[in-house]
Amino acid sequence: MPISNPTNHNDYTSATSQTRCSSSIPGIRGVTKRCFTTNLKLSYLLFKTQDQIFPYLCRFTTVGYALYFYTYSTWKGRSLYLEDLYVMPEFRGNGIGSGLLSKVAEVRMCVRLQLSVLNWNTPARDFYATKGAQDLTVNEGWHSVRFDGQNLDNLANEAPK
Repeated sequence: MPISNPTNHNDYTSATSQTRCSSSIPGIRGVTKRCFTTNLKLSYLLFKTQDQIFPYLCRFTTVGYALYFYTYSTWKGRSLYLEDLYVMPEFRGNGIGSGLLSKVAEVRMCVRLQLSVLNWNTPARDFYATKGAQDLTVNEGWHSVRFDGQNLDNLANEAPK
C-alpha cells in the first residue's frame, strides 16, 4: 500500500495541496465547510507544528490521510493522539483506513493511541472497535471537554498578570 510520510516542508505542502474534500464532506455534522487542508497548511506554515500526515496516494491524488500528534499522559507516559483519519467515500472498503491506522500505530515509542469519534459516526466507532479500540466513555466514564472562541479568550484573560 503506497503510504508516504512527508519528510520536509515541500512534501507536506504537496500532500495537503493534492488533498481534496469529497463532495459529501460539507454539511456533515461537526465538519466545517472549509476544506481541512487550509487549516493544516496554515498550522504547519505559521506554527511549525510537529503534526504528522500520512497521505494515501492514488494516481497522484490524495484520497485519505491520518493526522496525529504526540501527547503525554500523567499516568501512562508518551502517547499519540489521532486527530483525523479520513478516506474519501468512493475509496472506502479497500483497506486504506486500516493501512493508515496501522501506519500511525507503527510509530510506537508510545504507550497508547487515543482519538475521538462523534457519537453519530457508528461506522467509524465500529471500525475502531474491530481494531481493538476501547470506548472510554463507556468503560471509564471519560468526557471530552473543550474551550474555544470567547470562552477560551475569557479563560486566557483570567490568567494572573
